[in-house]
Amino acid sequence: MTDSDDDTQSSNDGDKTGPKRCGFVSVIGAPNAGKSTLVNALVGTKVAIVSHKVQTTRVPVRGIAMVGQSQLVFIDTPGIFKPRRHLDRAMVEAAWGGAGDGDLCVLLVDAQKGVDDDVNRILEKLTDVKQPKWLVLNKVDRVEDKGQLLALVKMLTDRVSFDEVFMISALKGSGLEHFKTLLAASVPEGPWHFAEDDVSDMPMRMLSAEITREKIYERLHQELPYATTVETTDWKDLKNGSARIEQTIFVERESQKMIVLGENGKTIKQLSSDSRKQLAALIDRPVHLFLFVKVRENWGRDPARYREMGLSFPKD
Repeated sequence: MTDSDDDTQSSNDGDKTGPKRCGFVSVIGAPNAGKSTLVNALVGTKVAIVSHKVQTTRVPVRGIAMVGQSQLVFIDTPGIFKPRRHLDRAMVEAAWGGAGDGDLCVLLVDAQKGVDDDVNRILEKLTDVKQPKWLVLNKVDRVEDKGQLLALVKMLTDRVSFDEVFMISALKGSGLEHFKTLLAASVPEGPWHFAEDDVSDMPMRMLSAEITREKIYERLHQELPYATTVETTDWKDLKNGSARIEQTIFVERESQKMIVLGENGKTIKQLSSDSRKQLAALIDRPVHLFLFVKVRENWGRDPARYREMGLSFPKD
């Protein structure tokens, strides 16, 4: 078992000698366990939406990190929970599909919450996953009683046979370098699947829409439910080197549209400004972002919307 306290430096260079390695690492867990924060930290840049609202990751997102001669492809899956809506079911199905796609499966558990109903459901099904399984306790810095952490590890390892156990803080970065180094040594030998400087295989149009969706959750998490999606409807690379991007925010009711717009358009202007700054930093060039809001009733039951998000529409 590896604790988080021995991290003293942060370097992604690794050992440049030896054979090339490449492996897919699926990261599963309950909503808000910190999966997206972990993947973003391991990759070194934002590739997945992060919000204090649960269930914000909807499709498996691949983030790519290089450690020496090893290419690590992280699959950040949606949180696994008891589904109630069509969208919930599609997200959970996508999460378990991602778990089976990896060379190695990482279960991330919020050390502060411990084993709740969602974690219990994951443990029951995790025994069916054939790939090597690693247990990672996240947010260990928020637990003062270290004996409580050891008890949690015992409870979890009594339920499922894990090959490795780690204690980390994804937000603070503690424990991540050692974790990533061991991952790099554990993935199979073989050619890299992506270019050395790639950080994600998510299309930029989709990633830009995810960034705007994150900004919506940050500003409107109390007023707006999950029935919101964002689509990049147009992207033009201009001659002066900047990008002109149009996005549409879809909501289910007219009242939700008014919330997104805000008084005299104040809210959507701020959303556009927040998203534009992050997009410009991501693609390293100026961005002209235009946001529109449309009402699309019951989009959560429209199979076409699921295809646009990369999800399979669940069968009744």
